[in-house]
Amino acid sequence: MDEKTELEHDDKQYVWHPFTQMKEYREEKPLIIAEGDGVYLKDIEGNSYIDGVSSLWVTLHGHRKKEIDDAIINQIKKISHSTLLGLANIPSIKLAKKLIEISPKGLEKVFFSDNGSTAVEIGIKIAFQYWQQKGEKFKSKTKIVSLKNAYHGDTIGAVSVGGIDLFHSIYSPLLFTTFKAKSPYCYRCEDGKTYPDCGLACAKDLKKILKKNSTKIAAFVIEPMVQAAGGMIVSPPGYLKKVRELCTEYNILMVADEVATGFGKTGKMFACEQEWVTPDIMAVAKSITGGYLPLAATITTDEVYNAFLADYKDFKTFFHGHTYTGNPLASAAALASLKIFDDEKVLPKLQAKISYLAERLKEFHELPSVGDTRQCGFIIGIELVRNKATKEPYPLEEKIGIKVIMEARKHGVILRPLGNVIVLMPPLSISKNELKQLLDATYKSIKAVS
Repeated sequence: MDEKTELEHDDKQYVWHPFTQMKEYREEKPLIIAEGDGVYLKDIEGNSYIDGVSSLWVTLHGHRKKEIDDAIINQIKKISHSTLLGLANIPSIKLAKKLIEISPKGLEKVFFSDNGSTAVEIGIKIAFQYWQQKGEKFKSKTKIVSLKNAYHGDTIGAVSVGGIDLFHSIYSPLLFTTFKAKSPYCYRCEDGKTYPDCGLACAKDLKKILKKNSTKIAAFVIEPMVQAAGGMIVSPPGYLKKVRELCTEYNILMVADEVATGFGKTGKMFACEQEWVTPDIMAVAKSITGGYLPLAATITTDEVYNAFLADYKDFKTFFHGHTYTGNPLASAAALASLKIFDDEKVLPKLQAKISYLAERLKEFHELPSVGDTRQCGFIIGIELVRNKATKEPYPLEEKIGIKVIMEARKHGVILRPLGNVIVLMPPLSISKNELKQLLDATYKSIKAVS
């Protein structure tokens, strides 16, 4: 058995892939990645593909970015890990300072962890404990509000505030109860209205929940601007700003889950900046290290942080932590990635490519199966429908999204669908010519399949 055949055998024999029906996976030839360079992935057969989803929304500056490679190698020569429980390390200190410098004004303290689900759960736990420690009259504030179609991760707390039945319903006996507000899903508005004539009806629904239950609610958790795993659902202008106003009005902490949207992918460093919003708590992860190593952070205001300050005997400590919290290697990678934003003027250069994307997306509406295209910066969702006039979706069992992304591989592109939604989220470093290749391949693949 040669090495390639052995790898294919062992992958099927030993690996349980995430969000993958393994019965079907084991019947196909696996695509095994061996290398990466820039925006390209190369498989064990030597075939190259544009990484159209930045390796699940994380790779910002491309693969094998020298500056990040060097930062990790240099840090390895010093120390790869030491605990943050009662000790500090140099890279995590520098990274915390840098995160505060670039975060929405008013966020002042950084709690490190290691993945997006955890960063959100930490935000939920902090919000809950904050009110418990603010005084007797606030102890009733124990509930969380989130949105339908939300996705905040796969751990129990994160699933509890999620709103995608396909992913979450089976676990319902394990979850804590939450209030669910309407999703700002304009293409499939629950009220059958159209923006802007709707007057942000979805925000009015949220207001009803907050007003009626303000003495019970600790926090509202939201993916700002884009409900990512829900189908790249882009909220209408003014919605996020209105959410901030409502949370302030009803004395409820706003927890912004920027795990998918953070670090330039909406065209701003953070999605909250699109509407000049500062949350009380912000969770970041995914692309914080430029796509190199697991790292996450939950960032809070001083108001929230100060509620945990007391003598030890008062037991107001935030009793939460992870083995690899503030890992020096990951922190060094993150610092190098953030330096690239400054050195290469990433965000200013991104604007022309965002405009090019917007212009090219208009062409997709010519295809009979494209019901809606959604864009927020470099985040793209193309929703496929069986009937354009009625918006009838393809049944999930038809696997239309999967068929499209398999076709795209023939054109040298790696994509990952969300049901009937084709997602594009390439590395920010992609050139205009590479972006053209990605869009051309996606168009041809949708046309061929549907």
